[in-house]
Amino acid sequence: MPSIDVLGRYLDELGAWDAASQGAVSRQGIEKRPLLRPGEVLEAVPGMVVTQHSGDGKANQYFLRGYNLDHGTDFATWVAGMPVNMPTHAHGQGYTDLNFLIPELIQRVVYTKGPYFAEDGDFSSVGTARISYVERLRANIAEVAAGSFGYRRAVLAGSPDVGPGRIVYGLESQHNDGSWDTPSDFSKANGVIRYASGTNDNGFNVTAMGYAAKWNSTDQVPQRAVDAGIIGRYGALDASDGGETQRYSFSGEWRETRDTFSRSVALYAVRSRLNLFSNFTYFLDDPGRGDQFEQTERRTTLGGQASQTWTGLWNRRPYWNTAGLQLRRDQLAPVGLYANEARERISTVREDRVTVESAAPYVANTTAWTPWLRTLAGLRYDAYRFKVASDLEANSGSRTDSIVSPKLSLVLGPWSDTEFFLNSGRGFHSNDARGTTIAVDPKTGDAAQRVDPLVRTRGYEAGVRTRLATAFTASMSLWSLKQDSELLFVGDAGSTEPSRPSKRKGVELLVQYLPVPWMALDVAFAGTQARFDDADPAGDRIPGAPDRVASAGIAIDHSSGLSAALRWRYFGQRPLIEDGSVKSGSTSLVNARVGYAFTKTLHFHLDVFNLFDRKDDDIAYFYASRLQGESAQGVDDIHFHPVERRAFRLTASYAF
Repeated sequence: MPSIDVLGRYLDELGAWDAASQGAVSRQGIEKRPLLRPGEVLEAVPGMVVTQHSGDGKANQYFLRGYNLDHGTDFATWVAGMPVNMPTHAHGQGYTDLNFLIPELIQRVVYTKGPYFAEDGDFSSVGTARISYVERLRANIAEVAAGSFGYRRAVLAGSPDVGPGRIVYGLESQHNDGSWDTPSDFSKANGVIRYASGTNDNGFNVTAMGYAAKWNSTDQVPQRAVDAGIIGRYGALDASDGGETQRYSFSGEWRETRDTFSRSVALYAVRSRLNLFSNFTYFLDDPGRGDQFEQTERRTTLGGQASQTWTGLWNRRPYWNTAGLQLRRDQLAPVGLYANEARERISTVREDRVTVESAAPYVANTTAWTPWLRTLAGLRYDAYRFKVASDLEANSGSRTDSIVSPKLSLVLGPWSDTEFFLNSGRGFHSNDARGTTIAVDPKTGDAAQRVDPLVRTRGYEAGVRTRLATAFTASMSLWSLKQDSELLFVGDAGSTEPSRPSKRKGVELLVQYLPVPWMALDVAFAGTQARFDDADPAGDRIPGAPDRVASAGIAIDHSSGLSAALRWRYFGQRPLIEDGSVKSGSTSLVNARVGYAFTKTLHFHLDVFNLFDRKDDDIAYFYASRLQGESAQGVDDIHFHPVERRAFRLTASYAF
């Protein structure tokens, strides 16, 4: 029979999910989004904000549920069955670089929020996103794009049949200077090749990926430097900042489904490297040569996961029992921090060889007690081993730790196309292995306090999902999350450090409306209260925690060949210090797309980013820095990174 395509962004079928804040974004929803950077795919997760405070080759900055997630801490991301978050990263714990993504190959994005699911472990307390790649393309694709500020991109992708399966390949080349006074000169080469056979239920794939990039960075700058005319709004105080990175991986997935069970196995090996040059305080530590530092790492990650689900009847009640195991080993040889001037090393601050190993068995049960009541119970055990060999012997050593995370959910309905959810669970994030064995601060020589290897989180949620009409769906959730220790950004180190315990609570709303088959509208809103959970004269506000996030969009894909999309994203004010006396501004951006299919094979579309050329900020911090001629103790100031200026990109796509 002929297929019928219905334009939709969210896959919100009743009975498909176990929480009101859980769901999936369809391939169509991804295709209709104008993407300034690949990492903005995660903005398809309702309430997520993706920004940047440095060059395009660096991991994005992420915000969700009142968290400044830095570069990925507390939000776990998987691509093609591989975890992306990096523990004990040179720049920040949980570093999540998604610049190797090729959006044209994404099948869908499945997301969760909260620590309610047994299969989710480290970095998943706020949420997760599992990005799957296609195992067959509708047609081979050749794309070329050009736009403002030296933007150029070319993509070639296809999925020819080979033997009993097919080869899926994607090749990408990109260059972009960005809207900065110092051109980014961002260049990347990217490739994916996959062999896939079978179906989603019974099949396998083997995938190889390779990615390399280099760039110059315009990092956040102090407000006083712009006000004094030392630099412009899009200027840089250290034009030698930037970096280069590489990532190569090999992975495989296998799936089998029978009448009474299903099982899956995934294995992966990732080799990555990074050299990152940053200067956030300028001349505060070294008035002569400046404060530029280099963060480097060479990492090998090996791991895998296996699970099996049995289904049957217990006393005439359907049940599903799942048992799984996840293993991972990260070896860094080395991970280092160095003092630099114009990308030339002056001295070594510290250099370490680190191994982080983890094993996590888990079990889960789902039981449908009645047609309108089901429960989900899970238990997860995570065991970690950290081993550090430091250039300073006092900071070497080994630590082990483990944590148990129970989960429990209750789902009621559907009644009149409405479901109700109650979710609770415990989760955690790991801390940097170097902090678990440290004894002496390598910069000052003072005694240093060790951190707990694993940090507990506790989450609760009540929600509802409803279909008010055939084409109108909505979900709402009330949630809270407590954390034993925050990880906060430290400007002079360019990384995160453990901080105080915290608590957050909030409300989220998602509405989708399909008035006609070729049009989709969606609105999302999230309001959060974020506070430190201890008594401290400094105050209880959490720096960088947004209080409100909202987004709305409309997408059109008409049979005449005309397509269009308009997306608005609002990012509320954030306190920048604990007493709330210094705040960032809010950010409101609109991106647009208009396209036309001249034939079934030839399509053009024009993207416009920052349609109204707003002078808002991607991110802001408050800390001390020193410009030349200022006092030795520096000046406390807001340091901001502006959103990019209005940019146009025209893409021609040919299907063959």
